[in-house]
Formats: sequence, C-alpha cells, structure tokens
Amino acid sequence: MLFNKSQNKQLKQINQIRFSPPQILSIGFLIMIVVGSLLLMLPISLKPGKSISFLNALFEATSAVCVTGLVVTDTGTTFTVFGQTVLLLLIQVGGLGFMTFGILVAMLLGKKISLSNRLMAQSAMNQFNLSGIVKLVKLVLVMTLVIEGAGALLLTITWAREMPLGWAIYYGIFHSISSFNNAGFDIMGDYASMTAYVGSWPVNLVLSFLYILGGLGFTVILEVVQKIGKWRWSLHTRIVMGATLLLNLVASVLFFLLERHNPLTLGSLPLGDQILASYFQGTVPRTAGFNTVDLTQLNSDSVLLMMGLMFIGGSSGSTAGGIKITTFFLLLLVVWTFIKQREDVTILRKRIPKDLVFRALAISMIGIGLVFTGSFLLEVTEKGLPLMNLAFEAVSAFGTVGLTLGVTPNLSEWGKIIIMLLMFVGRLGPLTIALALTHSKHDSKLKYPEEKILIG
Repeated sequence: MLFNKSQNKQLKQINQIRFSPPQILSIGFLIMIVVGSLLLMLPISLKPGKSISFLNALFEATSAVCVTGLVVTDTGTTFTVFGQTVLLLLIQVGGLGFMTFGILVAMLLGKKISLSNRLMAQSAMNQFNLSGIVKLVKLVLVMTLVIEGAGALLLTITWAREMPLGWAIYYGIFHSISSFNNAGFDIMGDYASMTAYVGSWPVNLVLSFLYILGGLGFTVILEVVQKIGKWRWSLHTRIVMGATLLLNLVASVLFFLLERHNPLTLGSLPLGDQILASYFQGTVPRTAGFNTVDLTQLNSDSVLLMMGLMFIGGSSGSTAGGIKITTFFLLLLVVWTFIKQREDVTILRKRIPKDLVFRALAISMIGIGLVFTGSFLLEVTEKGLPLMNLAFEAVSAFGTVGLTLGVTPNLSEWGKIIIMLLMFVGRLGPLTIALALTHSKHDSKLKYPEEKILIG
C-alpha cells in the first residue's frame, strides 16, 4: 500500500507517542477491570439461579482490582468457587500491581527486563531509586507468599474446627489474601463480614496482623526484617512505624470509649470481647473493609472517627489507600513548622525537601476535593439516603477501605459509577491520576514578579 507524505508523517508521529508510567499504570488497571468483569459474567462464575449485569460485574471487578471490598452483590452467595477465584486473582494482582507480575512473568520466561519496565515498576511501587528495583520485586513476591501462606495456615487451623478441612483451607487462603492486600472481601455470606467472629481471638488477631502488615508497605517490612536488632531504620520507616502504632492505639481506645455503652455494638458483649472488637474496628478503617460489629448501629461520633481514619489510610507503597499516613504526618509537621516560625520542615534531625511538602499538600487537597465532590454527587443521585451514610461511602471508596453503612447494595446506576471512579482514583493515587492526565513537567525559565496576597 502506498502512503502520501502527509500519511507517512502521521504514522511517524503515532510511532513516536510514548505513554508515561502513570498513564501505563492507569491503562493497565482499566484493562484488568474490564477483563475481570467479563469473567465474572460467565455462567461458570455464578451460582445456579444467580445473574449479574455488566455494570454490577464492572463494580465488583473494580472493587477487587482496587482492593476495596465494597460490593453490590454478596460474594459468598452469588459467585461460585470459580467466580470467587477470579475475584481473588484480581485482588492479588491489584494489590501487588500488574507491573510486579509482569516482571515476574518476564523473569520466568528468561527475558531481559527493559528500562521502561523498570521505570514503570518504580512508579507502581512508589520508589525513589531505580537501582535494585528488580531485586525488590523478587523480595516482595517471596515476602507476599510467605506472609499469605502463614496467614492461610493459621486461619485454616481455626476454621477446621467448624467446617470440613477442604473448605477450611479454601476459606483460609481466600481471607488471607484478601486481608493482606487490604481488600476486605469475604465469603461468609449475607454481607455478614466477620461479625460471627467478634469474640474469636485467632480470627481477629490473624486478620489484623495481615492487614496491618499490608498497610505498612513492602519497603517498610523489608527494612525492618533486614535490620532486626540494629534499629537503624530510615526516616520513612521510623515515621510509618511510630505513626501507625500511635494512630492504631488512639483509634482503638476512642472506639471503645465511644461504643462501650451502645447495646447494639459493644454494650452487649463481655469486657474481653469489647476490647478485642475495639482493637479490630480501631485498626481496620485505615486499611481493610472487614467488620466484627454492625456498622449501621454505630454512634455518629464513631462514624466520624472511622471516616477520618479511612481518609488517612495506610503507608505509601502499600496495598492500602487514603492520602497515606506519611502525607498526614508531613502536614502536621508543616503546621508545627509554621507555628514555630521555622524556615525548614525538620524531624529527627532530618530536613524534608520542599517538593515533598508540595506533593503532600497536592495529594491532600485533591483527596479532599474528590471526597467532597463524590459526596455531593451521591447526595444528588441517591435521594432518600442520609448524607452521613453517603459521605461515609465516598470516603470508604476513596480510601479503598470497603466499609459501608449499608449503602452499597442500594446504589443507583449513577451512584455505582461515582463509587467506581472514587475507588479507581483512590487505588492509583490522586496524584498518579493527575499526572496521567497531564503532559510531562517542564521548568519555565520565565520568572514573574512576586506579589503577596492576604490569607488566614
């Protein structure tokens, strides 16, 4: 076929198009969601007498890939083992990132990892340095198998006492992967989550151990393991570990104080179960979407507490969502620096670069804007539902947590689309989406005159 000069020029321009890592990550996640939706609609994925529309299948797949846990149809009673396995694979790939698995497949096939693949893996895993990224991917995969395997074994031993061994193994594997990836999917049936195990120490401790580890981030876990006994952690690891411990402790105590007299949640439980449930519900909002008490019966102050925890989220480079705990901590440092009238943001004799301060501010403002916009749109589309419940749903979707006050199954078509968009942005990160939609950065050599404005 012959092409004229104009057509040849257009072809050359098309061949020169290069996608940035954020764009490739966004496209990759979209492809996984669409493929997962089609698989969930297959007859082999659904139990007899069950059916699912494309929109609902798209919602389920989005929730799985974005490791959220919000569902419009009950996972345990709607999907067969095949359908649940599809969801589990989407959770695993979505939690670790498709680039991680892409590098794994390339290594298994003996192919060389290209520079572009390394750059995309670096972006997906939120790393500063490109060196050692393939080694990090290997360590992450091994660590994931070890942690999920240990969790599955402990859950299997617990559930083998009340169900056949084969099902106990399956339940153990499913909930271990779901918990470590902070997905919050369960197959207990009837939207019950873990309410039947509110007093089970083994189930509560194993699940919380898994989702807390997943929320810490692979970089933090590897550094802690590699430096056992040395206590010479990087600033990032020290902030994540310290802030996580403090936030979990404060949240658990507050939940206990706010709900201990509520007969519909903690009030009717023995003291030991109250403490266990408070610990579980105090730590779970920043990461996974499990619950051991009926969230629809919570006091309004407890709901606000959980919304704040969901918005903060877990650690950068983890399977958790939200603005991330390091972002929140950095914002507090900025406020403290301004109050003390200091020029540099410092912590533990280290100075934080100003570009990270701007990044934290951008992530937080975009997150606030998204949650507000999502809540506003849900208030418009979901007439008859309380605003508090809708705002809770929006924060849960953005934070990829998966907790709900009973709103998700009753969402309209537009409501489902809004929640899907929030889950997608929350999983990839608001800044990643913003960068994917913009051109490459460039520094302008033009400097404009400075002028002050009144603020505060």
